[in-house]
Amino acid sequence: MSTEIETPQGGNKRIALLIAILALMLAFSEIGGKNAEQDALAKNVEASNLWAFFQAKTIRGTTLRTAAEAMEVELAGATDPAARERLQKRIDSWKATIARYDSEPETNEGRKELMVRAKAAEAQRDISSARDDKYDIVSGLLQIAIVISSAAIITGIGLLAWTGGALGLAALALMFVAQLAPTALF
Repeated sequence: MSTEIETPQGGNKRIALLIAILALMLAFSEIGGKNAEQDALAKNVEASNLWAFFQAKTIRGTTLRTAAEAMEVELAGATDPAARERLQKRIDSWKATIARYDSEPETNEGRKELMVRAKAAEAQRDISSARDDKYDIVSGLLQIAIVISSAAIITGIGLLAWTGGALGLAALALMFVAQLAPTALF
């Protein structure tokens, strides 16, 4: 008794159609994965730039804070009212600049705003990276499905075509997860 299941000629056409559909899904998966990878890289660069800007604002603020504190010591020793007034104006100006470096909602470029923007870019990067990882798995499943389905034509074992179809459905489901909920599952 043979373990092979014969597929009639019409079955080969259906398997060929299955392979074509799997190949089309593979193309979409590769495009989705490439887009996710590029988005992850872009968001990583954006986050890095924002953190560098944040650090620059921190350094500037620290420098001004130190200068203001030194000038406050100088102010305490000054006796000339005109000199005291000039020193106080300079100190107040520096303190206003320090406050602007910490928070500048109108330009969205204060340290607090930069931190929020950088964390948002990192979150987007993580989502895109998770999406890319899932698309990689989808592509692998589809490639295996195509190979198994192709083997069904050669061997005549219909179970291989069903297995290829099942892998294709699993890949399709994972493709939806990658697009709609990339951080779900794993």
